[in-house]
Amino acid sequence: MIANFNTFKVDFSKPLDISITLSNTDKNPIAWYIDKPVIEPVVFGDWVGKVSERKSSTNFNNIFFNPHGHGTHTECLGHITKEFYSINQSLKTFFFLAELVSVEPELQEEDFIITKKQIEKALNGKTPEAIVIRTLPNEKEKLSRKYSNTNPPYLDEKASEFIRESGIKHLLIDLPSVDKEHDEGKLLAHKAFWNVKDVNSLNEDARLDCTISEMIFVKDEIQDGSYLLNLQIASFENDASPSKPILYQIL
Repeated sequence: MIANFNTFKVDFSKPLDISITLSNTDKNPIAWYIDKPVIEPVVFGDWVGKVSERKSSTNFNNIFFNPHGHGTHTECLGHITKEFYSINQSLKTFFFLAELVSVEPELQEEDFIITKKQIEKALNGKTPEAIVIRTLPNEKEKLSRKYSNTNPPYLDEKASEFIRESGIKHLLIDLPSVDKEHDEGKLLAHKAFWNVKDVNSLNEDARLDCTISEMIFVKDEIQDGSYLLNLQIASFENDASPSKPILYQIL
């Protein structure tokens, strides 16, 4: 199906999935010091919810996972606030004009950092609703990387401020966090993007309807440029949900 958006067209039959599959295997990426996800059949006595074991007519699995540590996820400002906010209540529309940019983090002392200058140059004056950041080098190991205690690259606070001030409401990145892994709980990039000044008492101009998606993966063959983004989440009443962001080429 091709939809006409007045000034451009999109072919919905050609989705570009930039999410990472969640599985209970060692190939699953992991962050934040947890074990891999658990997907296993329900057991009631002798009954096992698995058709191949010939004790059930259906496959009936329990799944134990953490959205922040086990793959592609989308979070709202409730991730860092004392008061509860739900991603299911914060994200109410799901299609956005997005700009995909590729950036090679710069080495500063012992950290690799994405700077304001890099983001400003990559956007080149564009002000999309969403930005998708692909870090370079773009190794396929991102699909299964174990990030804990590796000090991954992160977004500088000034870069996050620039993204906010550009009016961008949805930030997607192929890292486990926009912030430094060990940052003493400062969460500077998160706070700058959501404009959260005090996590204990939310300011009136905090960005309740804006989201951050982390641990995406954008294949090399997807070129930098403008896309239509479909940001799909599950209806969890939680600060974050596993998500499936999809890009569509603009024709």
